[in-house]
Amino acid sequence: MPRVRRLQAGDWQLLKKVRLEMLADTPMAYIESLDAARRQTDSQWKERAVAMTGDASITLVADNGDDRSRFCGLMRVAVKHPQDPARPLQAVLISVYVAPEYRGLGLADELLQQACEAAGKELGAHSIELGVHEDNARAQAFYRRHGFVITGASRPYPQDTTKLELFMERQLP
Repeated sequence: MPRVRRLQAGDWQLLKKVRLEMLADTPMAYIESLDAARRQTDSQWKERAVAMTGDASITLVADNGDDRSRFCGLMRVAVKHPQDPARPLQAVLISVYVAPEYRGLGLADELLQQACEAAGKELGAHSIELGVHEDNARAQAFYRRHGFVITGASRPYPQDTTKLELFMERQLP
């Protein structure tokens, strides 16, 4: 089983590699296009890695222990700034990816469990939200298994506005 750890700012080259892999594997799952990601400079990738390790964001990555030349999974949680400051703090789950050869082996479960823990304990969130494509039944079932429920909120899917992005939420301890 791959080991899960925090992304470090110095991991920018591995971040670039996994991001390009993510976008090539499932382009409709992410708002960014593969072409846009390929056009980023090394300086931009370095800045991105720093931003993904800041105070309001935690990025978990999984590497294959002995072979640390690539990430085989990634999940990021970030503080979602409330429009109403009196409302409890919420986190959002973004940039979810598990490499094809690691799917179905429990890595996604481990990443999500640690992401939810970090969102509650370290970011101080009371709940965590995510968006999922209306036709992605497999992802919806995975999140339901982990206590997420469909909120009833939706919006046009950014990559195809004829489809919907459904919002799911889970309360955190």
